[in-house]
Amino acid sequence: MTDENRERLQKVAGDLGIGRLSRHIFLCADQTNPKCAPREVTNVSWDFLKKRLAELGLVQGEGCVYRTKANCLRICEQGPIAVVYPDGVWYHSATPDVLERIIQEHLIGGKPVDDFVFAVSPLGGQVGNLPPIVNRPAK
Repeated sequence: MTDENRERLQKVAGDLGIGRLSRHIFLCADQTNPKCAPREVTNVSWDFLKKRLAELGLVQGEGCVYRTKANCLRICEQGPIAVVYPDGVWYHSATPDVLERIIQEHLIGGKPVDDFVFAVSPLGGQVGNLPPIVNRPAK
């Protein structure tokens, strides 16, 4: 990769808030072969998540929340399935009502919504000890 390409990528990453993220939520939605929930249900959840994070101003700035639509999170039961990193908290039944609770209680408040948690596996074994995402030495 050229230095120019690397600089362009770093600028894009910086503009998107990478390096200032507090959490990242992945949601199983718009699947190629829906198993955990019908596409119509998962897409409504995805649209709600995008809109609500933006309404609350959580998609930019220090401590922002990233969101990613995943084709399949391989838990093909009781979906839509969501997972929040770096905490590694897995949620079932992530409909708009449940996502609102996840946003308010977990993403903003820092406390997982136990009613919908079915697994916990934090990155690196401990939350809060993650290396910075941006400014790593290039390999």
